[in-house]
Amino acid sequence: MMAASPTSPPESRRDWILRNLRERIAHGDLAAGERLIERDISVHYGISRGPVREAIMVLEQEGLVVTHPYRGAVVTEIPQKEIEEILVPIRLVIEKAAFRAAAEATDQKLFEALGTLVGQMESAAAEPLDAKTLADLDVTFHETVITAAGHTQSLRIWRTIQPRVRAYFLRDAPHHENPRGIVDQHRSLLDTLRSGDPERAGDEIAEHIGIYLGH
Repeated sequence: MMAASPTSPPESRRDWILRNLRERIAHGDLAAGERLIERDISVHYGISRGPVREAIMVLEQEGLVVTHPYRGAVVTEIPQKEIEEILVPIRLVIEKAAFRAAAEATDQKLFEALGTLVGQMESAAAEPLDAKTLADLDVTFHETVITAAGHTQSLRIWRTIQPRVRAYFLRDAPHHENPRGIVDQHRSLLDTLRSGDPERAGDEIAEHIGIYLGH
């Protein structure tokens, strides 16, 4: 079904089409190897080609699209090897530091915000599973801790890999043996942060991320 063109959107047309294309890539509606043709996308969504071109450029910066000579923009795959050898190690470095800092700071407002996210995750993990919302909340939980840590450069790096991290969260969520297990993992992470023990927090987030390495 064709998506409707935005009317008086609260975001720019570029951001609107970017969000829609990002969702379609994450859900597999736009599969790896599929070309993103400005003209066709423009007609499909009923908007001019300028915002479409800008959105595709952002998707390329995010690593969701690659431009080939004579073929144009093509949706990229997120191979397990890249997850294991690049995305997970980057996450480990950034998040171990962030979770240690958050545990040491014992910021009650942060813990309340994370508790709210865990509650929302529980609702998303219930039947019927809302994989998109669960993936969004999963990413938000981690980004909230990284933001609270106040490590500006780490946050910038995280945001460059975040779209691909979210894509593999979304890819894996529907196939998780027990989606509620994702909720339990984050509730445990929150309990660890509340303990005020930086070493324990660093170890637990490392174990949590290590799941994607098959640990």
